[in-house]
Amino acid sequence: MPTAEAIRNGLEALGRHAITPVEEMGRIAIFFFKALSQIFTLPLQVRKIIQQVYFIGAKSVFVICLTGAFTGMVLGIQGYYTLVKFGSEGLLGAAVALSLIREMGPVLAAIMVIARAGSAMSAEIGIMRISEQIDALTTMDIDPIRFLVSPRIAAGLISFPLLTALFDVIGIIGGYLTGSLLLGINPGIYFARVQSSVVMQDVSGGFIKSIVFAIIVTLICCYEGFYTDRRREGFGAKGVSLSTTAAVVTSCVLVLISDYVLTSILL
Repeated sequence: MPTAEAIRNGLEALGRHAITPVEEMGRIAIFFFKALSQIFTLPLQVRKIIQQVYFIGAKSVFVICLTGAFTGMVLGIQGYYTLVKFGSEGLLGAAVALSLIREMGPVLAAIMVIARAGSAMSAEIGIMRISEQIDALTTMDIDPIRFLVSPRIAAGLISFPLLTALFDVIGIIGGYLTGSLLLGINPGIYFARVQSSVVMQDVSGGFIKSIVFAIIVTLICCYEGFYTDRRREGFGAKGVSLSTTAAVVTSCVLVLISDYVLTSILL
């Protein structure tokens, strides 16, 4: 029979485990709203935002194009051999385009940016934290969130929709390469189905997802790097590695969860 003290200790431990995630969510929300408000504070950090657009967006173009091309090619092959069983191979263009624009384009583009730019953001800010550069900014009366985080969030909001659009276009072309050139579907039918099946609601839904993913990725990656020094599992270089890993894993999981939620709302 457990004693009253054991029961009290168990309830206290349960309460701590329940409160900790709520406190973490509160800190992330405050961090986000502070960073978002600093984007529009004068003087605007146009130069820093352009630098981050180049880093997050322009330097991700190659991996986005490569991934988009092979994703479209795979969709073209798999879609053809699925549709041909029902005598509907002429619908391949619609299947590839809608799969990319509604779901795979925003999600895979976000995951590729997490792998290339998100991990780098978290590691860079984490190194600045453990080397006391962020403390030096505070000492010089420079808001580190405005200086480090706000430009990255603004750049993510600009870059993600453009990268998603590029991914979609390259993926549709990849589907054309395998569907028409390799498997023999008439190119006119392929692109006619793309044009007739895709409506503005599909495109706007993909862009809404990309904007939400931009906020999630930049926020989580910057937050994990910014508070590297608070990690209990390790400090110094180990803390940076743990923060980077946590940023990548958490961002990917939240992208997939938010994709389900947004799909449920937008459909």
